[in-house]
Amino acid sequence: MHEINVAGFLANLLVILLSAKLFGELAERWGQPPVLGELLGGVVLGLGLFGFRPGDPALALMAEFGVILLLFETGIHCDLERLLAAGPASLAVAAVGVALPFALGWAFMSALGRGGMQAVFVGAALTATSVGITARVLADMGRLDAPEAQIVLGAAVIDDILGIVILSAVQGVAESGALSWASVARTALLAAGFLAAALWLGPRVSRSLVGVVRGMRVRGVLIVSAVAFAFALALLAHAVGTALIVGAFTAGVLLAGTDRREDIDGALRPLADVFVPIFFVMVGARVSLGAYNPLVPGNLGMIALALGLAALAVLGKLASGWAVAGRGLNRLAVGAGMIPRGEVGLIFAQIGLSSGAIDAPLYAAVVGMVVVTTFLAPPILKRALA
Repeated sequence: MHEINVAGFLANLLVILLSAKLFGELAERWGQPPVLGELLGGVVLGLGLFGFRPGDPALALMAEFGVILLLFETGIHCDLERLLAAGPASLAVAAVGVALPFALGWAFMSALGRGGMQAVFVGAALTATSVGITARVLADMGRLDAPEAQIVLGAAVIDDILGIVILSAVQGVAESGALSWASVARTALLAAGFLAAALWLGPRVSRSLVGVVRGMRVRGVLIVSAVAFAFALALLAHAVGTALIVGAFTAGVLLAGTDRREDIDGALRPLADVFVPIFFVMVGARVSLGAYNPLVPGNLGMIALALGLAALAVLGKLASGWAVAGRGLNRLAVGAGMIPRGEVGLIFAQIGLSSGAIDAPLYAAVVGMVVVTTFLAPPILKRALA
């Protein structure tokens, strides 16, 4: 039985990697970011081709490992001084990018007569930002060092923290029917405390780690130590109540300040090239095309709702780009970088469905919004930065 499971897992992994590279190559040849091809490859596999099973928990774990590596790699390409310098602008973008979409979602659902719990969960899902997709597009374009990229990445980190706070709030709504402000305040303070402590103590720890590794001779010690450092900070971030990816990103930023930055980056790339595409293929594989067939009369209302939510999602995040001041900044690129909801929006939708706060059609509409924003963001961002 164990042998059959291993064979099935390897078969799924094989088709994921091949589809990621095949569709990524096609996207590249069409002048689009490879990540868009990887997402499309996932949609195709989600149709059930080659016996693919998107519900395999082992693949889900590999996808999570991939997004952690992606955020770690993104952090390595970031300049801490420039990231901190972009702090006020990033905070403004994140604040508008959370508050405005939530308000738009709440008002839209209330206007449809679906206020209360449903409005809370829809508004919360609209606030999310999937930094992984934006980071991949920026990396593919070689623009991670652009001022707009630093603002977007900084805003995405703040957005993740705010997202954890909102997630705590909506979980409180789902469990008790009332907001737990004490839990929200605790989550916010713990997340802020983690980042402050990491940025204060981290440089000392990362430089010490590099110093120890420099004196070792065993093969692969540099990349293993770097990835272990990312895991340690990710686990620490999770332990204090914030997101794993925040810890991984922070680890990358800290190691970027050492004299082994280029060596770590070069050693990490082959590992990321294998695991990161798994994440994007799995996001695409979650799309159930049958639920969005307009020829089925029962689907029309849900499709209209999904399109309405997607329009508000795009508008709310694009508007956040205009929260940043400064001459010469590409505000459209900043707003476009905040558009994709990705796995973060799916988490909110799943919590709402499992708690009974939203029904299946509304869940499908929220998933449709996530898919539309995920696919729209790469071409919009690429055009804005062209």
